Amino acid sequence: MRKFLFLFLFPLTIIAQETPNSVVFWDTLKEHCGKSYEGEIVAGGKKGDGFSGEKLVMHVCTCKEKTIRIPFFVGEDKSRTWVFTINKENLITLKHDHRHKDGSEDKITQYGGSNPNTGLKNIQFFPADQETSNLISYASNNVWWVTIDETSFTYNLRRIGTERLFSVKFDLTKEIKTPSAPWGNVD
Repeated sequence: MRKFLFLFLFPLTIIAQETPNSVVFWDTLKEHCGKSYEGEIVAGGKKGDGFSGEKLVMHVCTCKEKTIRIPFFVGEDKSRTWVFTINKENLITLKHDHRHKDGSEDKITQYGGSNPNTGLKNIQFFPADQETSNLISYASNNVWWVTIDETSFTYNLRRIGTERLFSVKFDLTKEIKTPSAPWGNVD
């Protein structure tokens, strides 16, 4: 009986250990659904860039099975939403949804990329895709990456071949009051 029980349970143990890193990342992100956090620029900020000196807030507002939407507020500017989607191969895509106050799409929107593999449990990389290259030629060499752990969420951008680097880090240990809806809220 023990031998039978071992043969039955052993495959279940292997299956439990095979959760792709991207799914672990996704599930960790979903734990923050409905919560908002304040952030600060940790790299690349400079006076007059539209970010420095502004209150930076992320709101994990929508968590559906295959989509997570995170508005990123910069002061009173509610035009930006990070949209994460996951496909059946467990690869995650990051897109940037930019809207005007009236809710209409900005002419530069829906740019981003997909991770080329399942990454690590706490970090996912998103090199610029062809749609981004077609839309914003100078962003063809962009690589975005997001990190998440027990205490922080960090959004990062590096334009390969240039000095361009931007990072904003959010403190996940201090939930703040949820701001009003982003411009063009679709949820």
